[in-house]
Amino acid sequence: MYRVCFVCTGNICRSPMAEAVFRAHVAEAGLGDQVEVDSAGTGGWHEGDGADPRTVSVLEAAGYEQAHQARQFRASWFERLDLVIALDAGHLRDLRALAPTPHDAAKVRLLRSYDPAATAAEADVPDPYYGSLDGFEECLELVEAASTGLLDAVREAVKEHTA
Repeated sequence: MYRVCFVCTGNICRSPMAEAVFRAHVAEAGLGDQVEVDSAGTGGWHEGDGADPRTVSVLEAAGYEQAHQARQFRASWFERLDLVIALDAGHLRDLRALAPTPHDAAKVRLLRSYDPAATAAEADVPDPYYGSLDGFEECLELVEAASTGLLDAVREAVKEHTA
């Protein structure tokens, strides 16, 4: 099993959105039995909570299913994960610092690095939490734009993983 975990700050907006979108892409690609997708937050403020209602609304309107319970990312998880996807540069920095080994730190990547249209200045998925519903819709667009490239990379990794 190839394991991917999306990480944002509180695990109620961006990372559960990315988890739901990517899980749908994995299922559509026929990789559901080979790829496990989940999410977490760098902090535990919302641990046990569901996704933000605006996240749920935007996902449902776009046809994505989600059942989410927030949790905090733990350094011990690196051992079982193959890829850790940070939603912004701050998460990338925090996760790499948390990684117990250089090998684990190398597992951390920025989501938008998989979007060929994203420039270095556009590497982050902006946090929509303190804004309007428009920010959540933009978040979904950015997540979807990166998901195709991420799926291609995961598909290749799964081939290598099972070879």
